[in-house]
Amino acid sequence: MKSILHGRLIISLLFLFLALGGFAKERYIPVGDGGMRVEYKHYCLGFNKEHKQANWVYYELTSANLTGKASRKNDFRVDPKISQWCATPEDYKRSGYDRGHLCPAADMSFDAKAMSETFYMSNMSPQVPMFNRGIWKQLEEHVRNRARKEKLYVVTGPIFKSNKGVVGKGKVTVPGYYYKLFYSPSKQQMIAYVLPNEESKRPLNSFAVPVDKVEKMTGIDFFSQLPDELERVLEADTLSHLPSVSGKATEKSYRPTREQQIIAVVAVIVIFLIVHLLIKYWGGKKKKKKPIRKPKPVKKKK
Repeated sequence: MKSILHGRLIISLLFLFLALGGFAKERYIPVGDGGMRVEYKHYCLGFNKEHKQANWVYYELTSANLTGKASRKNDFRVDPKISQWCATPEDYKRSGYDRGHLCPAADMSFDAKAMSETFYMSNMSPQVPMFNRGIWKQLEEHVRNRARKEKLYVVTGPIFKSNKGVVGKGKVTVPGYYYKLFYSPSKQQMIAYVLPNEESKRPLNSFAVPVDKVEKMTGIDFFSQLPDELERVLEADTLSHLPSVSGKATEKSYRPTREQQIIAVVAVIVIFLIVHLLIKYWGGKKKKKKPIRKPKPVKKKK
């Protein structure tokens, strides 16, 4: 009986895990940009029809993403899901700008299809060549190096301020700036970078800003699915955990409030009670054995 109960419990918890897992994949997707959301195998984006490119791309990055050997094919092509609005490779020809990846191909090296999907033109943005091959590439490598040590949730996109005109017949906007930001759950840190679309020799950390600043510049709400207090603290981070000019760094971690600690304890208790009730419900009540009554001795007639 116990093995049957345990089996049922495991199956139920598995279904619960899968349901929560599906929800977890959605929890850090940006909101409020007004774009068209498009899903791919391992990343998604919010497409801007006016500017012919994504407002943001979002994906999870771990060490497992970076251990594959998928080869780069450079198969730049129109995105079939939004071909009506998507830029074309011809829009970039002789424009003087690179087809800059928002979700880097190297971040999807673990899977051939995932890497191939990063070459949809919906994932491209016109970037100054020395920017794309210089400081922007350096930033991408920096994020990958961190992801080899900890799971990151990454968001990248253009900032349509001080734009540099348009390219191609499709009139693809050339953004004035780009941002890249990520959230590290293990260290409870957020960090954002805002870089002008131009060549730069400045150190990478000089472009670091609080996530709040990117939200104000783009109008997009990042990591809104986090608890409000946690989101507020991390997005307003003064970046004290970054290396300073002298090379020293101070770790800054988030400590949950007393209210959040109480909620966490209550949640654990509720889960325990639910599991206990489920086991009791599925197992049924054990039938009590009725005591065997001994027959009364027959009195002999005198």
